[in-house]
Amino acid sequence: MATVLSLVLTGPAQAAGPAYVALGDSYSSGNGAGNYDSSSGDCHRSLSAYPYLWKNAHQPSSFNDDACSGAVTTDVTNSQLGHLSASTGLVSLTIGGNDAGFSDVMTTCVTGSDSTCVNRVNQAESYAQNTLPGRLKATYDAIRAKAPNARVVVLGYPRIYTLNVFCVGLSDTKHRKIDEAADMLNSVIRTASQNHGFVYGDVSSTFSGHELCSGDDWLHSLVVSPSWESYHPTATGHSSGYYPVFNSVSGS
Repeated sequence: MATVLSLVLTGPAQAAGPAYVALGDSYSSGNGAGNYDSSSGDCHRSLSAYPYLWKNAHQPSSFNDDACSGAVTTDVTNSQLGHLSASTGLVSLTIGGNDAGFSDVMTTCVTGSDSTCVNRVNQAESYAQNTLPGRLKATYDAIRAKAPNARVVVLGYPRIYTLNVFCVGLSDTKHRKIDEAADMLNSVIRTASQNHGFVYGDVSSTFSGHELCSGDDWLHSLVVSPSWESYHPTATGHSSGYYPVFNSVSGS
């Protein structure tokens, strides 16, 4: 009788979520979100980033965050796959922006002329179209080999600027070219991930109306200190921009 009463009062135990591993670059580690894990060093992993928000909501059977600021595709392949295994059920990542030179693009556009910015973005777009697909495929192959049973969710990047509004700072030409580059990069990543059988999560819709110059920004503009937070999502960008998309396609 005591056992039956206990079951009635407590209900069935909640099943743990799938073993989850977060991979990728600064948009996954959480640059800009604050609340940093001091043990993560220069990887700048934030406890307010979308992987931790998902972990807290779903209580996976295990959780490892291996995302790291500045990572490129080969960093994921060479140093972030140690926690993947046949028992891994869910993997998330953002990757490709650093391969295409996002940080240098922003520096060039902030400090240079319109024509210099346009030329640098054109170089990044050429790289994204011609070189990045092969690098993504190699990284995706490595992830699938290590985690053959996992649902792999590849998330894109938000546009940086709201267009057609008055905004002090960079010129309209630069704003448009930078957003064009984001669209190009996301298109390449979407195609590569879907061709690989992975799930693509588009965050451009959740960030729409919350880019820089929107008046309700979910991204940092130029940050003097720490400079590495510049042009990255805030904590709200993770909780309202990235997390809802990842949660909706995580399969949980």
